[in-house]
Amino acid sequence: MNNNDILIRIRYAFHFKNAELGEMFKLAGRPIGVLDLVAILKKEEEDGFLECEDETLDSLLDGFIIKKRGIREDSKPPAKPELLTNNIILKKLRIALTLRDVDIIEIMSLANVEVSKTELSALFRREGHKNYKECGNQFLRYFLKGLTLKFRPIASTDSSASTDSSASTDSSASTDSSASTDSVD
Repeated sequence: MNNNDILIRIRYAFHFKNAELGEMFKLAGRPIGVLDLVAILKKEEEDGFLECEDETLDSLLDGFIIKKRGIREDSKPPAKPELLTNNIILKKLRIALTLRDVDIIEIMSLANVEVSKTELSALFRREGHKNYKECGNQFLRYFLKGLTLKFRPIASTDSSASTDSSASTDSSASTDSSASTDSVD
């Protein structure tokens, strides 16, 4: 999973418009041009595609933290990582959304993935710690999928659904939502 995919999935999960993304980059002290942002959001096959560098995604995540939680009181800018890893991305999303272990477990369960508190704590340890575990692409992908299901429910994204389908019974609604949950990714 590359940085462009991660940025696009974050944008989709939280309904961010280009202007909001631009605001977050500005909050992080790294304004980005509209044309550059549009190029980053393009697919690799499209003309004008621009690869999202680690520094760019890191700035977006820092801006997201500032937007959600405000500027740090000690006013020290966060240290920039040499290499942006999935663990750092996961940690920054956790900070921005003020998620606790139980919240992350709930989000992962929305994506049909079971994870224990022990596994989570290993992901948030410092690299080099004896219990540190590298966050794989699949785990991050499922986490972003869970965020999407939590903050952008399937029912609200389906504008073509008629009002009759919303009046179905609870059992068929749960079956329909679980079937469509498996296909979302």
